[in-house]
Amino acid sequence: MSQELAILIMLFVALLSLRVPIAFVLGMVTVVTAVALDYDNIPLSAASDLSNGIDSFSLLAIPFFILAGELMGSGGLARRLIDLATAIVGRLPGGLAAVNTVTCMLFGAISGSSVAAVSSIGGTLIPEMNRKGYDRDFNIAVTASAATTGLLIPPSNIMIVYALVAGNVSVAALFMAGILPGVLVGLGIMSVALVICLKCGYGKQGESMLESYPALLPSVGRALPALLLVLIVLGGILSGTFTATEASAIAVLWAFILGVICYREIQFAELSGIILRAARTTAVVLFLVACSYAMSRLLTQEQVPQQVSAGLLSLSQNPIVILLIMNVILLMVGVFMDMTPAVLIFTPIFLPIAITLGIDPTHFGIILIANLCIGLLTPPVGTCLFVGAGVGRSDIVSVSKAMLPFYVVMVLALLVITYWSPLSMTLPRILGL
Repeated sequence: MSQELAILIMLFVALLSLRVPIAFVLGMVTVVTAVALDYDNIPLSAASDLSNGIDSFSLLAIPFFILAGELMGSGGLARRLIDLATAIVGRLPGGLAAVNTVTCMLFGAISGSSVAAVSSIGGTLIPEMNRKGYDRDFNIAVTASAATTGLLIPPSNIMIVYALVAGNVSVAALFMAGILPGVLVGLGIMSVALVICLKCGYGKQGESMLESYPALLPSVGRALPALLLVLIVLGGILSGTFTATEASAIAVLWAFILGVICYREIQFAELSGIILRAARTTAVVLFLVACSYAMSRLLTQEQVPQQVSAGLLSLSQNPIVILLIMNVILLMVGVFMDMTPAVLIFTPIFLPIAITLGIDPTHFGIILIANLCIGLLTPPVGTCLFVGAGVGRSDIVSVSKAMLPFYVVMVLALLVITYWSPLSMTLPRILGL
């Protein structure tokens, strides 16, 4: 390891331990390391890298999907999805836990935001589950873990980021590849939740599912306009009618029509606040992208990906072993780093190794995202964990203990996703993507 690379790692760890925001950490580490390497025109090259990092037509999809998510969150979508999920799985033992899981999966997929799913669905269902006798920390754990499935089930902003960094990877292929893994993770979370409910006596055995069908049709009717958003976005992209970026703009238009005209949950006076929240979120995400791109450029210039690749391949040529090592590293990274910078930094490092081992870049993208979803639930950085604890009014230590069985099932699902490629690749291959 070179002296400059050692400086980069030590400074990175030191700033993170001081709780400096990750975007500023990435920017400062990049500049300091560049100074240590005696690069010429450091201010000019740094500014150029920051600008080039967000100078992409594909990235325009991110602010549009964020705005669509904000409109969906404010437009009465959560209540209608809860009614739909209740009609489908509400009569199962521990039915509210199943309702929570299914609703978070649906809302996360439609809004494209796991944090929005935690806050919107959790704000309604966590208090309701508390009143029904479910344990508070268990309720938060179910909500937070289920919300992460929205990053695997399309449309997903992080898939767009990965496709941008990976190069020749189709966003449409990624979207389709994430559906079955997302469902697998959701079913795993629901299974664990139902086992805990049976063991602890949460909820009661309800009537048969057949008796809930009369309530299903009206619930589907109320939620159908929102569910159509996913069909419109995916259908348009897969048919070639529009690109992912154009689909994101259509998602905003559809969310506006639903919230303002159809559901009438959003007043025109509220639109400025919604747009402002979306703009703030967009600024944070794109600043992260810009700083991550600058660091990625520095790492590439110093041939760090090649060094890491040579080091890992010297340990073993077995894809099973190498994928296990990469998963362990990414799980550790997810504990300390948010998903977006992790994808931007580690994709150029690990993707060439995966390609060398014969792993499809689309499959590897799903592995990467499924892995880092677990990081959203682990302290000290786990965004969904902290938002869930705030919404549910509990502390991180208690919620983390309740999360343990969900960590286990998500890691098991990650291993299935990693080593059974047909789970990810069947739908893209059927559709010729």
